[in-house]
Amino acid sequence: MHKLALLLLWVAGTLSAAQNVEVFATDIESNATHISADHDVVVLYGDQYLSANKISYDRHTSVLELFGNITVLKGASYHIIGEYARLVLNDDDRVFEPFYLLEKEQDVWMSTQKACSKKNLINLEEGMVSGCDPTNPLWRLRFSSAQFNETTKWMDIYNVSLMLYDVPVFYFPYFGYSLDFKRRTGLLSPVFGLPTSNEGFFYQQPIYIATDNSWDIELSPQIRTRRGAGLYATLRFVDTKVSKGELTTGYFREKSSYFESYDLVNREHYGFNFNYINYNPLKEWLGYTLAGQSGLFADMTWMNDIDYLNLKGNDEIKNTTPNQIYSRINAFYNNEQDYYGIYFKYFLDLSRKNNDETIQSLPVFQYHHYLDALFKEYLFYSVDATATNLFRKSGKNAFQSELNVPVTLRHSFFNDYLELSYTMQLHGRHIFFSGEDVIPDPNNHYNNGIFARNYYIFDMESSLAKRYETFSHVMTFNASYVNGGSDYKSGYYEESEEICSRNYIYGNPLCDYYDIVDIEDAAEVAVTQFLFDSTGQQILYHKLSQKITNELNSDALGELENELDLQLSDTVSYYNDTLYNHDLTRITKFLNALRYNGDTIVFDMTHLYENYGEATLTRSSYIIADVAYQYNKYYQYFAKVAFDIENAVKKNMELGFIYSKRCWDFGIRYVENNRPTLTNNAAASEFDKYVYITISLKPIGGTDIKAWQF
Repeated sequence: MHKLALLLLWVAGTLSAAQNVEVFATDIESNATHISADHDVVVLYGDQYLSANKISYDRHTSVLELFGNITVLKGASYHIIGEYARLVLNDDDRVFEPFYLLEKEQDVWMSTQKACSKKNLINLEEGMVSGCDPTNPLWRLRFSSAQFNETTKWMDIYNVSLMLYDVPVFYFPYFGYSLDFKRRTGLLSPVFGLPTSNEGFFYQQPIYIATDNSWDIELSPQIRTRRGAGLYATLRFVDTKVSKGELTTGYFREKSSYFESYDLVNREHYGFNFNYINYNPLKEWLGYTLAGQSGLFADMTWMNDIDYLNLKGNDEIKNTTPNQIYSRINAFYNNEQDYYGIYFKYFLDLSRKNNDETIQSLPVFQYHHYLDALFKEYLFYSVDATATNLFRKSGKNAFQSELNVPVTLRHSFFNDYLELSYTMQLHGRHIFFSGEDVIPDPNNHYNNGIFARNYYIFDMESSLAKRYETFSHVMTFNASYVNGGSDYKSGYYEESEEICSRNYIYGNPLCDYYDIVDIEDAAEVAVTQFLFDSTGQQILYHKLSQKITNELNSDALGELENELDLQLSDTVSYYNDTLYNHDLTRITKFLNALRYNGDTIVFDMTHLYENYGEATLTRSSYIIADVAYQYNKYYQYFAKVAFDIENAVKKNMELGFIYSKRCWDFGIRYVENNRPTLTNNAAASEFDKYVYITISLKPIGGTDIKAWQF
């Protein structure tokens, strides 16, 4: 619609007297006071090219009148204006009868009986506007009057009827929209949901507030006639040239009948989400101009239960509803040698009625010294230190500090055909406890503890590359050996080792802070190869790796991993990652992903399978697939499905089509969604089935309507 604004500005700008008028025609009569022209008349006024059957120009009054087949050529677009125009070039008065405008690039036209203008306002009498073929438009907006402000480029139209062909469908006493891309305060497209058995009629009317270039607010009040009402709000802002943020909050209150019928835990659902990123906070906030780089990232989410997300909009399949919510604030400064960071991590378990026993990392301090070299770049080392405050409202708390120092000796042999490295990995940890446990430990295992470890890694690698006529081949051979070295444990780490070892069932509160994993004496061999075409694009990636241990109490062969990424053609790709367990004599995990991206069909399918034991909890199998088919330039069909094969549960499904033409879109979607809820019987789920109707009138906009619930 911004192209339409340029033409309306022409209507205003054409009338300025500040520019000369040049007239060309087959027949011209001129005297001291008047100019009249007939037959093939062309008028050049500023940067505009006008033509008409006949014109008359009064030199004294600066009145230019045009008669018959008035047209204007501006840029690459061709526009018909009307049959009569009167322009007072030394004033702001202008009249067009009738007024017809066509913008070819955006395919938007407007037709009115009469257009009059004074200063920066253009008043339009009864007419219509549409983005469809003007000979037989599918839709058009009829109005009794309209006004365009050439300064703000805003159009107000009154007594508006939405017509589908000649049938009135909707009536609006007022409708306003912008003819450029500037943000403005106003109403956005509403969202409807036809009455359902459990929630009733749904209506959401977003309100957009934009009074400043640096921020805007979107308010989204909603009502579900049988369930309740609520309000969600989003604030978006830019506080500096290198930072921006977004805050969303919401509240919904259930009707007592719905609350009691579904045995919900909470009658009120509320929460917030805050996202912020700043690429240089030390300079922008504190004025420090340092050689390194600073940054701040925040992604914070909190809600009292999962229905805060479920109720945010009308299409639940678009709202992610996980049972675990992870919030974080990360701030850092780094230069060429060192990195400093502070992190705040908050975990929200929505499957529980409260979050008091969930351990939070508030905060985490980190220092890292980047890889550095000694002795002519033969000896390399880095340093990483962290300090973490582990906190929860109910239960034991802890403060844990860690230090990791890998030291590597590396050298190449045989003209870089072979590279050998030897790494000594030094690790130390200290933990300090505070607070009271929910269930007191009679043996007092929560003593301050120290854990120290050193282990060694020997690595050997060789890479070969060869270029052929149409492709290149790169192959890498790698063999590594890890020596478990030695450990030292005291306090908590020593006293809890037997209870919290990997052979025991997890869930004991004593083991909440025990995450020590043994380092096995093991070797690993791997072969990796790449194929690249003549343009440098990767055709194939393949890696085969095998771990071999020498522990007496475990299988000598670890899991065999085969990873493959293959570009079969310009349109087909395939990825596979498979793990085979020799001890269990079966595949314990495989991930398959197939993608086809053609001109008319796009298809994706991913399958994940895991099986680490006989118990059901150790097995999982998920499949996700989606396909879109562009039947022709108008019709597109699509389908999506996510299915838990192990538990025979459909997570979600979507099936539908979209019919798209130059001036409108129409679509229907059938949606099934298994969404979690929180009831007094703990975590549960609701399986929703809906039909959505999509209507879009280009370029004005459209909406999604939830039409039926099953």
